[in-house]
Amino acid sequence: MVFVAAGAFIAADIYLHRAAPILRTRIINTLATRFDSRVELGRFDVSVLRGFEVSGGGLKIYPNNLDMEKPLFSVDSFSFHTGWQGLFQSPTHIGLVRISGLDINMPPKDQRKDMPRLQQANPQAGQEPGQEATKRKIEVLVDELLIDNAKLVLGTDKPGKIPLEFDIASLRMTSVGAGQPMQFHAVLTNPRPVGNIDSTGTFGPYLTANPGSTPVAGVYQFSHADLGSLKGIGGTLSSTGKYQGTLNNIVVDGQTDTPNFSLDTANHPMPLHTKFHAIVDGTNGDTYLQPVDATLGHSHILARGDVVRAEGGHGHDIRLDVTVDHARIDDMLQLGVKTTPPLMTGALTLHSSFYLPPGKVRVTDKLQLQGHFQIMNAHFTNPKIQAKVDQLSLRGQGKPDEANQEMHGGDAANAASTMQGDFTLGGSKLTIANLVYTVPGANIDMDGVYSLDGKQFDFHGKARLDAHISQMVTGWKSALLKLADPFFAKNGAGTEIPISVTGTNSDPHFGLDFGRKDSDQKPVRSKPAPLPAPATPPQR
Repeated sequence: MVFVAAGAFIAADIYLHRAAPILRTRIINTLATRFDSRVELGRFDVSVLRGFEVSGGGLKIYPNNLDMEKPLFSVDSFSFHTGWQGLFQSPTHIGLVRISGLDINMPPKDQRKDMPRLQQANPQAGQEPGQEATKRKIEVLVDELLIDNAKLVLGTDKPGKIPLEFDIASLRMTSVGAGQPMQFHAVLTNPRPVGNIDSTGTFGPYLTANPGSTPVAGVYQFSHADLGSLKGIGGTLSSTGKYQGTLNNIVVDGQTDTPNFSLDTANHPMPLHTKFHAIVDGTNGDTYLQPVDATLGHSHILARGDVVRAEGGHGHDIRLDVTVDHARIDDMLQLGVKTTPPLMTGALTLHSSFYLPPGKVRVTDKLQLQGHFQIMNAHFTNPKIQAKVDQLSLRGQGKPDEANQEMHGGDAANAASTMQGDFTLGGSKLTIANLVYTVPGANIDMDGVYSLDGKQFDFHGKARLDAHISQMVTGWKSALLKLADPFFAKNGAGTEIPISVTGTNSDPHFGLDFGRKDSDQKPVRSKPAPLPAPATPPQR
């Protein structure tokens, strides 16, 4: 018995000292089998003081049937512990593996169908593993992976586009065996806007023959994202939501809150809240918004469209169809224009195309809008401008006495007006065409430009008033102008005259524009064009 015990002890001692090459071989064989790949393993150290304490690094995995310059997986360093008995078991069971510096390099989308299929520990009949994989068996089983400092790179073969990268600060994965969903908790670093995304969910089983069909589901939280990292806007964004689907078609439902959203043209923080339903292609990062339901201040905004990665990888092409209803023009002016208070108040409806191209310039410099708007019950906040509007309304109704009283400090009429027209925004300037401005007694038809910094008004057009020109003044002026009434009565109006509005928000100038050629004047329309119906975005 003594000799048997001594022999067993010697055999065990020899086996323990051979633990490093045995474990190394098992790990390489398991990874080669699981991923049908060529495996390179650099450093591999084993300590046997308290079970097996294993550490290593320089791990690289190259798929057998893909010609890849970079490995599919590479690991800077890893470590794990297993008991002495683990060496005598097959497969060896490992509870937790710690990994630092994991790089995952996915090939372009059309090559992913050629990626190796993940093999289970006991392949069943009917499976089609790689030829080399069938010669080996799974020799190591792992319960949990704890990963920090990871990067996922999704390759592309589209001209002009660069790979899509995701930085993962930490990732915990359980149930990591092949053929079953993996549970995960991840913290990702979002580059723009800068912030961390915390997500918990399930991933898989990974379908290597068709990666885009791999199931994914979970919830996320995006906190304290600094919008200041996006040039031209500001604020602190938080978002929560849930997602499910496949990598090719992830359905995301969530909401965002930005209590201090601002544009640098105005620097007037405003509360912005959104709810959204989106489809995300996780294989290339493209997002389809269906829709975004937003509230800015007291204004409701609905947007649908695409957010597509731009060529060269510098930002995104954002194309939206935007409808604004139950809104306030003062909210929009407060957000985008420096002047305080906003130039105008009133109820706003609007329909517009929205295009934000990529590029490292201010959002307000590259934002492009084109559409139609309507403002009801409009009032100017500048008393000087509103007084001019009131006097125009009274004279247009043939009430010159009341207009004179207001001009000399009498009670203000505070006439409500309506406004609508077609607009184009670009280069921080708002160009308005087919502008129809209506107050009691007058209808004004103009074109012009308004700068978002409030430093430029330049509008020209025609005013059509109900009253004759002689009815707009009193005394001898009225009697004298009766002779001119027939010359100014045109197109069914009592008076039609060319006018201009120029200057700045703080110093506007209203005047007659007789020096402007008649060919430059906009033709008078009998009624404004109706607000166009929202476009229906393509379903995805």
